[in-house]
Amino acid sequence: MLKSKEIPDDLPGFEAPAEVATEENESQTQKKKKKASGGFQSMGLSFPILKGITKRGYKQPTPIQRKTIPLALEGKDVVAMARTGSGKTACFVLPMLEKLIAPTNKPIPGKNFRGLILSPTRELALQTLRFVRELGKFTGLSSAAILGGESIEQQFSVMSGTAPDIVVATPGRFLHICIEMNLKLDNIKMIVFDEADRLFELGFGEQLRELVARLPSARQTLLFSATLPKMLVEFARAGLSDPTLIRLDVDWKLPSTLWLGWISVRAELKTAALLLLLDKVLTSTTPQAVVFAATKHHVEYLQLVLNRAGISCTCAYSGLDASARKIALGRFSNKKCSVLLVTDVAARGLDLPALDTVINYNFPATPKLFVHRVGRSARAGRAGRAFSLIAAEDIAHLLDLQLFLGTELKTPAEIAERGATCPSGVWGAIPTSALELRHQDVMSWERDYSEIEDAARVCSRGLQQYVKWREPASAEANKRAKTTPLPTLTHPFLVDENSEAANLMVQQIKNYTPKGTILELSAKTESAMYQAMKAKKQKHGKTVDKVRENKKLQAEGLLENDLKSEVSKKKKKEVVRDENYIPHFASDQHTEAGMAVNFNAGAAAAELDMGADSGEGARQRRNQMRWDRKRKKMVHVDPDGGRKMIRTESGGRVPASYRSGKYDEWRKRNAPAEADSDDEPRDNTRKKPVSEFRPHWVKHNERIDKKKATASSKEFRDKQQIVKERLRKEKLKQRLKFKNNKKKKRK
Repeated sequence: MLKSKEIPDDLPGFEAPAEVATEENESQTQKKKKKASGGFQSMGLSFPILKGITKRGYKQPTPIQRKTIPLALEGKDVVAMARTGSGKTACFVLPMLEKLIAPTNKPIPGKNFRGLILSPTRELALQTLRFVRELGKFTGLSSAAILGGESIEQQFSVMSGTAPDIVVATPGRFLHICIEMNLKLDNIKMIVFDEADRLFELGFGEQLRELVARLPSARQTLLFSATLPKMLVEFARAGLSDPTLIRLDVDWKLPSTLWLGWISVRAELKTAALLLLLDKVLTSTTPQAVVFAATKHHVEYLQLVLNRAGISCTCAYSGLDASARKIALGRFSNKKCSVLLVTDVAARGLDLPALDTVINYNFPATPKLFVHRVGRSARAGRAGRAFSLIAAEDIAHLLDLQLFLGTELKTPAEIAERGATCPSGVWGAIPTSALELRHQDVMSWERDYSEIEDAARVCSRGLQQYVKWREPASAEANKRAKTTPLPTLTHPFLVDENSEAANLMVQQIKNYTPKGTILELSAKTESAMYQAMKAKKQKHGKTVDKVRENKKLQAEGLLENDLKSEVSKKKKKEVVRDENYIPHFASDQHTEAGMAVNFNAGAAAAELDMGADSGEGARQRRNQMRWDRKRKKMVHVDPDGGRKMIRTESGGRVPASYRSGKYDEWRKRNAPAEADSDDEPRDNTRKKPVSEFRPHWVKHNERIDKKKATASSKEFRDKQQIVKERLRKEKLKQRLKFKNNKKKKRK
């Protein structure tokens, strides 16, 4: 550890070390004002870590970093929530690096593995690994990633022998490695759950329970996410001991620099609206955008349409190959394409520095997912925009989102600004004439190109399943959605000055109400229909005129009272509450409902069947029987879903495929190399096993180089190589002999 006076004074964002006052500079030091503490240097970090922070370009810690890093350095368990782009990754990377380089936590020979970071997606894990290596560049700590979709044999070589100090992993593959290799986690000092609410959702439960059971009790646990509920029941399985809860930006969940726009459009016109929106937002100053779709079928369909429209794009979704997803994100990060089409696999944690615009092609089902989606833009103080295409079936989810954010929808009639200067949160329509022309292009592409037609058909079927299984909106939001009118005025951001007069005329035509009804216009004056309507008007004409006038006043904002209360004679008495009245719902009920983690699943597990005399009996009955919709009766079902399960050392049950014997086969193939390394003294200059996952062509070139190297040295060949070489030479001799005979016959 270097002394403070050896740290350079010109580190950006750090305090200059205090100088010893002398008689000469005593008057000067009294004139200088003391700098306020709060930089990274005041947190007590080591010099190698401070050097990595400076190299990374960080100047001042964010609010969540000021709150979390000192507590983590003290060894406390922390559960932290802050909005997206607030620097949560550094909150657990810096304390982990500091803890692992401390003299009291020196690695035991052969047991370097001391830090574990769990991420829900492989893209987020690779981004975290890159972040760990940048900040820990001068600490001498090694790091690696254990991800699904990569070569498991290469991961065996990474985790065997001298394991890395820090491992960033996805839960499924890491548990597979632990069971295959019988890996011990007794030396883990710190474990981090990144995007904790996503990790603890359905699908990761059995992996997390098994991993937590293998961890030592003296570890330090950190949980981070942008959306964490107040109730920490779901996090009890992580084994936290007296955790400290930090929740920042609860009132404002989104960055203040994020601009929101709501675009009302019919469901069948969404593709045309997306093309118009991309033509508007993709400029020289904002050259890139991310489009979120519901399913992978939507992503494939939109990619074909955008390519036909001449917009460069790439895509990423969970069903895509791991290397293809990595290439797609790399192309977008390096500005090789303008649009990135993704599903919710890229909604969490990904840091895209050049991203300016986010577009929700399909509206997210939950407010929490919306926060993560739009959080890809406006990160670390930068400005950003988020557009959402709202169809009629999305209005209820939009109203739920407004309750979660605590905001109100604005109409274009309330806004005087136009273009890029219009405020955030306006709900408007899209120009009808331009939209219809663009829709004609989309329809012609679907008609002329078979691949787009097939993709559109598959996309419509996928949307039906998505709407069927997505989380529904609240009952109150569905009730309000029926009475919420759709906006007819064009959104101020999309207003064209030339077409504004035409749109105003269309609006007036839509609001025009003729005096005569269809029964009066299509019949003669002597007909019974005409006479009936005439009598009806004489009796109720004044009431109809009054209702129409009130509707006009309400549309103009001059009338705030409910029409029904004015027309109806019966008026309900308002309930007057005294000052001691305590409301039934909490003030932040909508916030907690939006950030809930598996509450429905937890409530279902808490139910008791009256046919059983204990909770255990009820659970067994539910596991044994389920309702078959086709047969219309309860049927027996395998509780493991047809999978073969094994019981682990901790008592948990995991799939039997986690113990496939691949590691034993790998050890047998690499046994001679291990034996040679044990007989000979270890060479410290030898290249360590590569922990970074490389493209396939790099591995192919390495295999070819290895074959050439072994072919050049004949003294270390085994029997198989000798036989193979003899057969190859024999084939060459036969081929030459055949050619020579052929030449002789020609002569």
